[in-house]
Amino acid sequence: MFKNYYRLTKPGIVYGNLLTTLAAYLYASYWHVHWLNFLATLVGLGLVIASACVFNNYLDRDIDAKMERTKDRSLAAGIISNDMAILYGCILCLFGFVLLICFVNIVSSVIALIGFLVYVFAYTFLKRMTAWATEIGSIAGATPIVVGYTAVTDKLDITAVLLFVILVMWQMPHFYAIAVRRSGEYAAAGIPVLPIVSGAPETKLRMLFYIFAFAVAIFLLTFLGYAGYWFLVITEIATLVWFWRSAEGFGASENVTWAFRAFVVSLVVLVVFCVMLSIALLIP
Repeated sequence: MFKNYYRLTKPGIVYGNLLTTLAAYLYASYWHVHWLNFLATLVGLGLVIASACVFNNYLDRDIDAKMERTKDRSLAAGIISNDMAILYGCILCLFGFVLLICFVNIVSSVIALIGFLVYVFAYTFLKRMTAWATEIGSIAGATPIVVGYTAVTDKLDITAVLLFVILVMWQMPHFYAIAVRRSGEYAAAGIPVLPIVSGAPETKLRMLFYIFAFAVAIFLLTFLGYAGYWFLVITEIATLVWFWRSAEGFGASENVTWAFRAFVVSLVVLVVFCVMLSIALLIP
């Protein structure tokens, strides 16, 4: 039963978001870690994200039951009751925000709250109605990196805005690749993702646009003096590979295989970005 509750929090999403939080924290602190603040940031935000995922699972239980990828989730399969899921989500949320408010700062707590509300309410409901829900969801997905940064700085500034923009730009092609690969399942569940609404060619074109915007935002981080040239060179090379792999989609004979490759490359790019960001101010 513990495993079912653990999976209810979508641990892959939690850990992926905490990777960006960790990178931003190390970047902002120059690796001078205040351990209580550091642990409260990661654990507190992790609990908040986990809570958001539990509520998302609860609200999506009907469409999850219609999709091959999600039909075995605990709520969709009836393994965990709805009441227990709500209670579980509330407990995670309470403890998460207590840690953030008491041991981090109000700025980070408010940003985490915005991400929580956008994901649980705006994104979860809008994705049933419009393909633009992906853009809305990217707002929530870009808040953890800002939380990691503001946990140290206790303020919003240009750097925080750039980090936010970078993560928004990264998420769009990442999620579009998922949408292309799983378009059949989304169609069965009645979810109007972009490949269904506008077709695969339009989706591929938007992927290239967002990858280009991602590269520009990374350039600005160095151009404005917030990161070194090695950060720029390494991350831009990774981004160029991502752009090339995504552009291959226009000549792909089979979209599912291509989309999976683009998805994997996007994850590699995120890891490269996070590693380089964490040491961006320690290297030339």
